[in-house]
Amino acid sequence: MGEQPIYSTRAHAFQIDPNTKKNWVPTSKHAVTVSYFYDSTRNVYRIISLDGTKAIINSTISPNMTFTKTSQKFGQWADSRANTVYGLGFSTEHHLTKFAEKFSEYKEAARQAKGKSQDGKMELATSPSQESPAGELSSPLTPVTPPAMDNINGTDDPCDITPEPRPEPSQNALAFTHSPSINKHWEAELSALKGNNAKLTATLLESTANVKQWKQQLAAYQEEAERLHKRVTELECQNTQTPVIKSQKTELNQTIEELESTLKDKEEEMERLKEEVENANELLEQRHSLTQKLLETELHGRVLEEQLLGAEQRLEESQEEQENFRKSLRTLLEMLDGKIFELTELRDSLAKLIEGS
Repeated sequence: MGEQPIYSTRAHAFQIDPNTKKNWVPTSKHAVTVSYFYDSTRNVYRIISLDGTKAIINSTISPNMTFTKTSQKFGQWADSRANTVYGLGFSTEHHLTKFAEKFSEYKEAARQAKGKSQDGKMELATSPSQESPAGELSSPLTPVTPPAMDNINGTDDPCDITPEPRPEPSQNALAFTHSPSINKHWEAELSALKGNNAKLTATLLESTANVKQWKQQLAAYQEEAERLHKRVTELECQNTQTPVIKSQKTELNQTIEELESTLKDKEEEMERLKEEVENANELLEQRHSLTQKLLETELHGRVLEEQLLGAEQRLEESQEEQENFRKSLRTLLEMLDGKIFELTELRDSLAKLIEGS
């Protein structure tokens, strides 16, 4: 929709002397048109004035600016971005009051727009965002004595133009805004799963090697237990019950009990390793699912990027056409202002002639 004028008036334009910071320097030889512009794309208000093709005032309104009336027909405001103070001299107090009211109105609108923009940034945490103007002056500079305004000619009546509503972003644009945060989330999840998978794989390999070793030990223990059982049976079959044989039997029984206890512990360890292997398989399946979702998200992001590039190209073309149209209108307006001024002088001359005759 671009930038459009919403209020216009005529006044003599001044800037503060950059050297002395006390004296006013006129930037126009005669009264010029001073307009408020509203950029619906960026939700920004500006004060613009042209002297021919030269922009003598180009000031973006921020919530921290203040318009100060220093006399009945003169007002000023400080612009820290331009590092200067602008002054306007009006033909009547009514025009000054009207301009000051519009300044306060658009400053409040800028403050609300900035507040909404900050709320949106807090809600989106990662998305790409617009930069808000910073470093504005908290208060205007000390009022400077305004220049004499007795010789200012009459100005045109101000006109109001209602700003058009700001367009809402499309669903594709919103989806594109959120896609980077979604990608980061899935990438973090995938990275964590990869780390867990590597640890589980190493544990699984180590456990598999341990299981094989324990199986070999278990087979050896079983063979040793069978041999000992046979030995005990042989000893029990012997008729001679000597203390030596009883002692050997007791030792063998203790050894068998120890081997059985060790065997039970190994069996419990094998069950635990089986559960860990099953959990690792489930994590592998989740990793595969998340990888698929990440690929789909990346593909969707590429499609949205292409759509955004197309929209940006169309927007640039539209803005270029609108800029050319505004330049033509500004040229026509300057010509019209010149004609009106000439007609005013002609009317004054005719009135003097009539009065003289």
